[in-house]
Amino acid sequence: PVVASAVNEPTNTTLLNAAYDIWQQYEPETFPGIENVNAYALFTFDATWLLIRSLEQLCSITNNRSSPCLSIVNDSFCFNRRLLDSSSLFDIINTDTFLGVSGLVQFSSNSTDRVSGIYYVVKNIQSLSNELNYVPVLVWSSLDAWTQHSQQNTVIWPGQSLVAPTGYATIAGVTLRIAVIEAPPFTMTQQVADTNGIITTKLVGYIPDLLAILQTNMGFIPNITLLPANQSYDGLIDDVANHVYDMVAGDVTILAVRREQVSFTDSIYDNSLRIIVRNTASARPDFWFYLRPFSLGVRLCILGSIILSAILTYLFERNANDVLRHKSFLSKIVTSIWYPLGTIMGFGVDYSVRTGAGRFLTFSVFFLSLVLISTYQATLTSNLTLRQTQNIISGIDDIKNGKIPYGRIGIVTNSSIEAYYLQEISNGIRNFYPLRTEGAIFTSLLSKVIDAAIMDEGVLEYETSSNYCNLTLVGTGFDPSAFGIVFQKNWVYEQVLDVNILSLRESGTINNLKSKWFQSNTCSQSSDI
Repeated sequence: PVVASAVNEPTNTTLLNAAYDIWQQYEPETFPGIENVNAYALFTFDATWLLIRSLEQLCSITNNRSSPCLSIVNDSFCFNRRLLDSSSLFDIINTDTFLGVSGLVQFSSNSTDRVSGIYYVVKNIQSLSNELNYVPVLVWSSLDAWTQHSQQNTVIWPGQSLVAPTGYATIAGVTLRIAVIEAPPFTMTQQVADTNGIITTKLVGYIPDLLAILQTNMGFIPNITLLPANQSYDGLIDDVANHVYDMVAGDVTILAVRREQVSFTDSIYDNSLRIIVRNTASARPDFWFYLRPFSLGVRLCILGSIILSAILTYLFERNANDVLRHKSFLSKIVTSIWYPLGTIMGFGVDYSVRTGAGRFLTFSVFFLSLVLISTYQATLTSNLTLRQTQNIISGIDDIKNGKIPYGRIGIVTNSSIEAYYLQEISNGIRNFYPLRTEGAIFTSLLSKVIDAAIMDEGVLEYETSSNYCNLTLVGTGFDPSAFGIVFQKNWVYEQVLDVNILSLRESGTINNLKSKWFQSNTCSQSSDI
């Protein structure tokens, strides 16, 4: 800002001269001369003068009160002092208008800035007498916006031209702070050894290749920062909005809520969401699955019941039953064990009990057999149903209908996928299994922590065809979206970046990059990772 006199607007010269006289009278050694007084000192003087005028008016209003007009509370502690009539003082300030040494001074309760007497000057860098000078060419005020300066100086554009340039700002030679996030195959790291055997880390993938092409075409200097995989995507948006980075390049989805903070280029990758599950066709056969309905404790109880029943059968039937009476001791033991075992299994035995106690024991063992068979059948059916749950998922509709427990669905938090899940599936309830990184999707599926996950199609297709061969995608893509390069709002290089992205799409370069990084297939049907 400049004072009003700099743009030939009126100021209070009487007040200014009086202030200079007082300054020279009491502190002549500090007075720099009228021409050397900084403009901000004049703004400060007007602010002080406004305070003096307002306090004077406040005291004239409160003269009839018993308390002083400048009553201060908590005056024993300097950082907690408060003027009792502060609201009245502010009302006076907001209604006072006067011509100060910097111009017209006027405030309003709706703004902390002056509402009038505000002026700005645009100066043009021009070469005069082999020296660079700042020449005023435009003036802005709260009343007239931008107008030509009173000196009517001509604007000299780059190249000593009098014609304003058209087009957009060039980015050649500009250093850009670019953040990329590790997410195969968009951005990956690779260890490379030079001729001297020194190993360095190199960025490879879809995004590094795209940035290299843009650098060649546009001429900017990239200062790339690799962020860890657990960096949240919403945090990246905040970093760009807060000018931590100039750009973020990666699998960042273009969302309306994100456009409120930052801007995006045209699509660099057309995306949709997919569902990933374990590939049950490649799972190892589980020969012990049919023993799992009974826990170890139940199995021991069954064994104990058979042994106890065998002992009781021997005691009850050894003398009364002709089958047992004429056998050796060892044969009696084996036959006694065979009787409850055959009764429990349901295929019967080749002799019958003769005593009442034996018949009651038979009834007890047969009843135990019914309980065990019913329990086994129910538990086995439940386990088989759960085991086949993954095979009946055909797409996103099955998840919406609850065919997989919501707590068994993995979602990367602070991402566009989480936003989709909360809006389209759970009605805002975070009942999913939270994952911090994309890599956690695959490890959680393989360790059977989750049964399914939702993620971007490109990432899942690459991982299931290159690294995780016993995971598979089900259904078709849904919720189509696009990835774009993130940059600050009203960025001066926005147009040149957009033009280059569109050019790469039209020339087929984007499609070539997709073919290079997303259509690999190193998995075989027999792979087991």
